[in-house]
Amino acid sequence: MRKVAIAGVGMTRFSGPQSKTEVELFAEAALDALNEANLKPKDVKALFVGNCLGDFAEGQGMVQSFAAEDIGCFNVPASRYEGACASASMAIRDAYVWVASGFYDIVLAGGTERAATMGTPLATRTFAMFSDARYEFPSGITFPAVFAMLTHLYSARYGIPLEKLTEQMARVSMQSYKYGSINPKAHFYGKYADIGVEKIRNSFMVSSPLTLHDCCPFSDGASAIVLTTEEIARKLTSKPVYVIGVGQSSAGSLSSQNKYLPKIRAREVSAKQAYDMAGIKPEDVDVCELHDCFSIASLLAVESMGFFDYGKSGEAWEKGEADFGGRIVINPSGGLKAKGHPIGATGGAQVYDIVKQLRGDVGDGRPVVEGARIGMTDTLGGDGGTVVNMLLQRGW
Repeated sequence: MRKVAIAGVGMTRFSGPQSKTEVELFAEAALDALNEANLKPKDVKALFVGNCLGDFAEGQGMVQSFAAEDIGCFNVPASRYEGACASASMAIRDAYVWVASGFYDIVLAGGTERAATMGTPLATRTFAMFSDARYEFPSGITFPAVFAMLTHLYSARYGIPLEKLTEQMARVSMQSYKYGSINPKAHFYGKYADIGVEKIRNSFMVSSPLTLHDCCPFSDGASAIVLTTEEIARKLTSKPVYVIGVGQSSAGSLSSQNKYLPKIRAREVSAKQAYDMAGIKPEDVDVCELHDCFSIASLLAVESMGFFDYGKSGEAWEKGEADFGGRIVINPSGGLKAKGHPIGATGGAQVYDIVKQLRGDVGDGRPVVEGARIGMTDTLGGDGGTVVNMLLQRGW
């Protein structure tokens, strides 16, 4: 297979309700990515768009075709990807496969969503469709409840008192807010920089023991990535970032995963695929943008990806091992928790941020992971139903 590089990235601001449509948001991110790659819309050979709730948010299906026309990629093959929160990551992974195979030379991939515009009640109800609709939702289980149950199970499985665990989780949220508050593209830009453990733990209870500040927001936004061959990328940019490993795995209902919980088996499988393809180990990764839809999700993710031992990741946050100067830097963008979570666009934003870190040009006075050569993304759809991991490496 051919070596694949990222030549350009684009991302809108993630925020509360925006007036632009999903197509318009994607066009904004896509044109930024194309401009950064020194390409025109006519150069794109295929378009892959992640979108989860557009049918419900706007009554608009087939957003990929309208997006292709809107940005000037006339008559190209355009496909929509739906894997809940992993939708954009699925689109980017498949774009990698198509370019690596030699079928396409340049593919534009990413995602778009207006989850905030839907409002919390509608977004919560429709998003619950991505768990088991026959048994889980009628039982009153939405995603906050899923991760609340995983928190209790994690506490019991590893013998960590719930009081101690929720304090560790609060430190996860504090770190996310610290970096989201200085990220101009983040939903919580300028907010919660100085929030403390007790304020997080004493905020509104969403699903015990998860409080409001343990949970990420629904956001509006879009992201876009230009993937191309190594040869073309070197003509377009002096700083190509290579995709060196990809993984994707699936799982059934939460109850079908009971043998492994609170571990997310699909993530273990997906991450191993990516590591094996790249020929590296977890300790080779310098920075990771992972799926922290809830604070407990960060602990689960870093363990399944091999960064910290099972049951020990909370201690890593206490000791600063998941921050600058530690073992690995986790979510310097603010993550889903503070950067925001426009469901169909999240995976593309993770790639955007890893590329910016590897290039050392995050801008706006934000910290850079000095000397970073390898970055990783991790996106989880549903309650482990779809997981995608990607490994990126500096190409200069």
